[in-house]
Formats: sequence, C-alpha cells, structure tokens
Amino acid sequence: MSRVANSPIKLPKGVDVSIKDNLVTVKGSKGTLTYNVPEAVKLVTSAESLTFEYDAENADVNMHAGTARALINNMVMGVHTGFEKKLELVGVGYRAQVKGKVLSLTLGFSHPVDFPIEEGITIETPTQTEILVKGIKKDRVGEVAAQIRKFRSPEPYKGKGVRYAGEQIIRKEAKKK
Repeated sequence: MSRVANSPIKLPKGVDVSIKDNLVTVKGSKGTLTYNVPEAVKLVTSAESLTFEYDAENADVNMHAGTARALINNMVMGVHTGFEKKLELVGVGYRAQVKGKVLSLTLGFSHPVDFPIEEGITIETPTQTEILVKGIKKDRVGEVAAQIRKFRSPEPYKGKGVRYAGEQIIRKEAKKK
C-alpha cells in the first residue's frame, strides 16, 4: 500500500492549480507545467492544499496515485522555486564557459566539447570549474546534468573529471612495483 499519495500537497502562495478532466495545470512565477493524471485517481483541491482520492485496495491504482502525487509535487516545487544541480570540474586545465546557447567544455581532449543548451534549461558558470544547471522540470535538470557529467566521468585513480557537487569518488590505490 502506497503511503505517498495519502499526504496532501501544500500549495505555496503564487502557485495556481487547475484541473480540467484529467489534465492538471500548475502555474507559478517560474512557468507553467501540465500533467495527465490516470483516470482512477481523483484530485481534490482546496485553498492551500491538493489531496488525492483513489481505491487503495487495487494495487495498480495505488501505484499510479503515489506516482501522480510525487510528479505533481515536483511540478509545484518547480514552478515555485525551481531545481538546481551543481557540477564541479576537477583536473588541470578543465574549464567550462557558456557562449550563448552552448556550453563549451575543455576537458583534456584535443578539441573543446560543445553542449547545446535546450529550451527550459539555464546553465551558468559562476567560476571556470563550476557549472549550475537550473530549470523547472526536475527530471530534465537531472538528465542534462548527467549528460554533462558523462563527457568525462570521474576516474578512480586521480579523481579527475566532471562530478556532482559533494560527490564522493572512491579512489583506488595505484599499481605497486
């Protein structure tokens, strides 16, 4: 039994939720997101919260209700405050720079790596070795950060590469003679 769908979603000030048929539209200061809720799950709105009604005995409906609650909660958080992932570049000569709608990375290859920035995502480089990926969709922010990290994943011997902020890299001992 899912307990996720039992907790209500608190709506912060400035966030409007409208439900038409099964389409939920969430509007906030950062943008607008929509989600199509499964038919077996019903949403009930009040002034400051959103609750779910569903048949808890049916396992499939229970599963969909928990997923719908998590996705709608992420939408509410995204249009209100947004999501952010921070990446760090570790290595001699590793640099990042935003040039218009392209993130240019120097990662020790013979050529710079150019990553096109998609619509709805903003990328900032406060320093040459830090990258901030921001957006209102949690899954897209995480996916873009993972794609950037994939260009040069941290290697286990020296720890060089692109890593998430605060990520612990398990280091291996070098070969001994």
